[in-house]
Amino acid sequence: MAQLSPLVRPPGADAPPTCEVPHFAPVRVRGGRYRLRRLARHRRRAVAAGLAMTAAGLVAAGPGDTGRARGHPATAPPAGSATATASARGQRAVETVTAPVRIADGATVGLLRPGDRVDVVAADSGGAARVVATWARVTEIPDVGATGTGALVVLSVPRATAARLAGAGATSRLAVTLR
Repeated sequence: MAQLSPLVRPPGADAPPTCEVPHFAPVRVRGGRYRLRRLARHRRRAVAAGLAMTAAGLVAAGPGDTGRARGHPATAPPAGSATATASARGQRAVETVTAPVRIADGATVGLLRPGDRVDVVAADSGGAARVVATWARVTEIPDVGATGTGALVVLSVPRATAARLAGAGATSRLAVTLR
């Protein structure tokens, strides 16, 4: 084997000698990954806190006072109804009353549920039909059973409309149309 010249040293010969590193306790940063683990263990609490913060932010950034209660849909009644007319003029809404009405077709009443909106149509014996009430809310459907003269339904309507319904029910056959 060939001799190395004194000027050429083997690789790593110029590195300083190794020394021992003293033993020390591990450095722990407060929180850090342990906080993340704790958060993962209490996921429900974290989600609830996040939702609460989101809701608070939405309320704070929401629209100003719009003249109506927050959280309720702004469903407008049809243009011809008494409630729409009163709110358009800035007046108080019309007082509503409950009016029991006998509908000629008992099977039609079976399609109704409390809260439905209906129009009531009166058909005279001569065949002429007219709308007696619009946008009436069904409040109750009594379980008295359908008879040969129809079935009973209780509607919430303005007082003037209740009077028209009573008059039309005495002289005409009444029917409802769902809205």
